[in-house]
Amino acid sequence: MIKKSIRINLESGLEARPVALLVQEASRYESTIYIQSGERRVNAKSIMGMMSLGLDNGEKLEVSAEGIDEQAAVDGIERFLGGKVA
Repeated sequence: MIKKSIRINLESGLEARPVALLVQEASRYESTIYIQSGERRVNAKSIMGMMSLGLDNGEKLEVSAEGIDEQAAVDGIERFLGGKVA
């Protein structure tokens, strides 16, 4: 299992469209991926779960992935949340 703390660098935060794109990014990987903010932990492949976090630009969260492509999954999520993927 890999865990990494990431700061969101998306101008609009994680509103509906960015959440949908994040879930799409997470779904590219076989690994189980969770995003935790405070005490809340949700499956990164769940649109409803991700929307429930209500994350904004500049917030810090923790991404954890476990599986065959866990490093690639964390790297992909980090790129997306860092604003490096459109």
